[in-house]
Amino acid sequence: MKIKELTIEQFKALIEETIEAKLEEIFGDPDEGLEVREEIIEKLKEQRNSRKKRTPMDEIIKELGIEIG
Repeated sequence: MKIKELTIEQFKALIEETIEAKLEEIFGDPDEGLEVREEIIEKLKEQRNSRKKRTPMDEIIKELGIEIG
């Protein structure tokens, strides 16, 4: 396919891919070596599961007798 046959969207995508490839070639992958360790994932899961039930804001406002507006 020739460039003149591309749609505007296809041409933009081609330019974006080219720029992205060149930047990665120059700077490398910024996320390389930053994989999340399994122990961190487990700690995050434990934190999420141990959260107390949250009280909706409108309920807190009622309890405190705050008038808004």
